[in-house]
Amino acid sequence: LFLLSLIILGFFTYFSYAVAKEQWRQVDFDTTVKIQDRIPRKFDYIFSYFSLLGSAEVTVGFSLVMGFLSLLKGRFLSIVGWLMIVPATLAEVFGKLVLFHPGPPVFMHRSLLPTHLPSFYVHTDYSYPSGHVTRTIFIITVLLTMVIFSQKTYFFKLVSLCVLLSLAIMMGLTRVYLGEHWLSDVIGGGLLGVGSGLVASGLILRQDFGELSRTAQDQP
Repeated sequence: LFLLSLIILGFFTYFSYAVAKEQWRQVDFDTTVKIQDRIPRKFDYIFSYFSLLGSAEVTVGFSLVMGFLSLLKGRFLSIVGWLMIVPATLAEVFGKLVLFHPGPPVFMHRSLLPTHLPSFYVHTDYSYPSGHVTRTIFIITVLLTMVIFSQKTYFFKLVSLCVLLSLAIMMGLTRVYLGEHWLSDVIGGGLLGVGSGLVASGLILRQDFGELSRTAQDQP
């Protein structure tokens, strides 16, 4: 998992370089136009409310709750794993501050959700990568990895895989449809989320396997 995370984060770095060189400009614009043309405006409210799931308050709050539960169980590596969402978010904010990549113009914005969440009032100069996608994919990656390495049935794993992947696709789609981000922002956020999520999964599962190994050794 750690090796795979390094590979994905390395690809994220390469992809970010391509975005900085504006190699995705035309693809970004064409993709947004096509998605907005083909999806009816009646989905504006649905997608706007769905995007709340990827807000910093919800995603970071979820990870902090999971970290707190790990603390109660004395699982310190798991705490560090869930807290990896913090450096992932910091990397996302850093990208938006330094990588020249203006977001979609105002006439493409379709978000209709009035909110008083603090994160919605934080504005950065640029839009790469998507924070909603980064944090959502981080959590989904951790949950998917835990499901895959669990002792659950194949049916449970298949259903969980379909549900979590559907959530990931929907979050990326809403970001582009609502005119909040370009396709490249979504891809970059996804790569950053998967890479950091795999690091977190490695820490969490290392503790799980360590406990299983000690339990096996204690048995006669």
